[in-house]
Amino acid sequence: MEAAGLERLLVPMQQLVSWGAAGAMVFGGVVPYIPQYRDIRRTQNAEGFSTYVCLVLLVANILRILFWFGRRFESPLLWQSIIMIITMLLMLKLCTEVRVSNELNIKRRSFADFDLNYFWHWSKFTDYVQCVLTFTGVTGYITYLWLDSSLFVETLGFLAVFTEAMLGVPQLYRNYQNRSTEGMSVKMVLMWTSGDTFKTLYFILNQAPFQFSICGLLQVFVDLAILLQAYLYSYYPQKPVSHTTHPASTKAL
Repeated sequence: MEAAGLERLLVPMQQLVSWGAAGAMVFGGVVPYIPQYRDIRRTQNAEGFSTYVCLVLLVANILRILFWFGRRFESPLLWQSIIMIITMLLMLKLCTEVRVSNELNIKRRSFADFDLNYFWHWSKFTDYVQCVLTFTGVTGYITYLWLDSSLFVETLGFLAVFTEAMLGVPQLYRNYQNRSTEGMSVKMVLMWTSGDTFKTLYFILNQAPFQFSICGLLQVFVDLAILLQAYLYSYYPQKPVSHTTHPASTKAL
């Protein structure tokens, strides 16, 4: 009797924990960007944040959604991608507005110019939306044509999670160029690290496609490297590396 009662008590608790884990997967990925978003709004300065982080996450999550059509995985991971795409578009909108408002007498650039020198450094948010829609349309059409190929589907899944694993690389490189992490939210990176660790464990425990687990571990290592930069540049300040200045000095790399 006691064993049966304990079992009846554990079942709803396990269900509650499962729902909590799923909710953390869906919304946990966007939490690290809240302090960075607030910092940019407060300071009206987006120089410390690399908008290429947004590019990486947009590409990764679009590819992950397309991967879902070829190989169904857990719905929380699908919803996580949808929420992340919306969040990255909001971050791009804010960064673009702040950057343009701080630029005076600089020629406006657009996606329609097809100028690779100014790729992902356009003057209007709508240009970024056009780029994202174009990428989604092209990759979606290719996926539709090759959906029956297991090799293509598995490769698509690997590209999705590997691209996401490279999320921190633009920020890592930007910090290295500046020899500083000024303007970067350390809280954001700490949340990246904790979130990526939780996510990787979730992948392993729920037996997600192997690509997810391998690239999740890689992502954690990149996060730790950025935290190491924050420590070193804070306690051992260094001179910035001299490099050729881009025509638009505010370009985020």
